[in-house]
Amino acid sequence: MDPQTGANVNLSEAPKPSSIDPEEVARYTALADRWWDESGPFWPLHTLNRLRTDYICQRLCAHLGRDPSAPRPLTGLRLLDIGCGGGILSESMARLGARVEGVDVTERNIAVARLHAARSGLDIQYEAVPVETLAARGEQYDVVLNMEVVEHVADLPGFMAACNQLVSPGGYSFIATINRNPVSFIVAILGAEYILRWLPRGTHQWRRFPKPAELEALLVPDGLRVLERTGVRVNPFNRGMYLTGYLGVNYMLMTTRTPAFAGVTELRSRTCGGS
Repeated sequence: MDPQTGANVNLSEAPKPSSIDPEEVARYTALADRWWDESGPFWPLHTLNRLRTDYICQRLCAHLGRDPSAPRPLTGLRLLDIGCGGGILSESMARLGARVEGVDVTERNIAVARLHAARSGLDIQYEAVPVETLAARGEQYDVVLNMEVVEHVADLPGFMAACNQLVSPGGYSFIATINRNPVSFIVAILGAEYILRWLPRGTHQWRRFPKPAELEALLVPDGLRVLERTGVRVNPFNRGMYLTGYLGVNYMLMTTRTPAFAGVTELRSRTCGGS
């Protein structure tokens, strides 16, 4: 739906930003109805979600001077969940008090997320729209979650430029992905997809995994700086996931946007067509 006219928009006919990979959209469309099956193909996301929800809450509260043990410690924060899928992380953030908006380029994922949120009694705004469209609208958020998405996009620099613009001055973003090195190929591709079969084969393309330095370099032009880094390790015996100082496979970055760079990013958006 067009936010200004209220008219329905057919996303299949609208021009697609170059960061969208049609093959990835098709893959997740086929899996969309199984998002909330914790024993299905998305069980790693459910396990990871418990870890990352606690991490996000703890780190935000530490930087904002809030009590993470309060009933709804993220109350008042406008939060965007990019690539929200079926809404697993979005719902966790909403339960912590944040005003959550979730976006995904797969319309079936959005349908699943809306249905589950309604059944759960949660007020979450979902929209099937690319981040480039949000950036073009001038949307900005206190917190932007970019979790397990960057390794699936076709144009990482363009995608990150749009994501960066969505972080309000003084706001925060969290980015989670997989490193690119021989260890990550063995663990994330051979191990998770072919040996343990925790993920469907073809879920990831190793060449798209960004190294931390590569990802951080895409933050600098828009005035974002990294506050914290953490790795995530997986125990193959009990399927547990834990934080670690080792960034060689799965890792997360917490960043903040320097207020002084707001005008620079606005100028960049105008001169670069929002990308």
